[in-house]
Amino acid sequence: MTPIIRRLALLGLAACATLAQAQWKPTERVTYLIGVAPGGTVDLYARGVRDSLESLKLVNGQTVLAENKVGAGGAIAMQQIKGMAGNAHWITTFHTGAIAGAVTGLIKADPRDFGPVAMLVEETSVVAVRADSPLKTGADLIAALKADPLKLRLAVAPAMGQNTHLAIAKPLKTAGVAIDRLTIAPFRSSGESVTALIGGHVDVVSATAPVVLPHVASGKLRLIASAAPERGVGPLAEVKTWREQGVDADYVSYNGVLLPPGATVDQIRYWEDALRQVAQSKPWLEMVTKSGNKPIFRGYVDSHRYLQAEWKATQELVRELKLESAR
Repeated sequence: MTPIIRRLALLGLAACATLAQAQWKPTERVTYLIGVAPGGTVDLYARGVRDSLESLKLVNGQTVLAENKVGAGGAIAMQQIKGMAGNAHWITTFHTGAIAGAVTGLIKADPRDFGPVAMLVEETSVVAVRADSPLKTGADLIAALKADPLKLRLAVAPAMGQNTHLAIAKPLKTAGVAIDRLTIAPFRSSGESVTALIGGHVDVVSATAPVVLPHVASGKLRLIASAAPERGVGPLAEVKTWREQGVDADYVSYNGVLLPPGATVDQIRYWEDALRQVAQSKPWLEMVTKSGNKPIFRGYVDSHRYLQAEWKATQELVRELKLESAR
């Protein structure tokens, strides 16, 4: 147990902290840095958090500025937040992709330096093709890539070695595809990768569900596999998982909020309780559910433990997938 977790446990943070008890409150504008381009799920949920914080009046009368700080796979945003050590008026996105990117060396920032104050969304990664693609199932994709690993261009975002890449590489590797020979096309955001798929510039995309589903509904794209351990609900209820298609693999990612290094117990307490209220609000629950993902809430202690465990698990996956060359 780390010192700050021990302190939080002693204070009974997870069980009884309230905004009224917290001594720290925002006294100026809150800046929420989003480390990716607009159009993807990281941006979608960050702006949803911003809107909820303001509409639920959870920032002590202050405003929340959501700003996309794009570059270096999210490292630019994280480095700027790192420079705000101890200043909880600055927050940024917490995402499994940052862990994967840091482990592979693609992101020159270590998410373990920050305070993962909450996880709010459990995300499902899916594989999509154009509606007119000859690929109808995940098995079709595997067969095509086994026959010729260079035949198809696979789009991921925001970089190779991050969560949308690992979400498709893991099942393909498990199925016997030579993933080190694949043609992977990285885009700045899943919004851009999906646009490239629709335009015929790539053949397959791995992305989180909310970015893809509107285009499935319009008839432009078709989903052929889900990386979730089990079928989803709503629009994902008819999408077979990789396991249902005979591939013993899955991949789940999470989305939440990070505080700068050096955040105090009171600052963590304040933001954890504010974000708990966001997670319990009806508009937030409806937005996340409609997007095809699962709304959750895990506070600082659970988020911190997840970050540490996921770091180790990702190191093992990267070695297994032979992605160390991405460093």
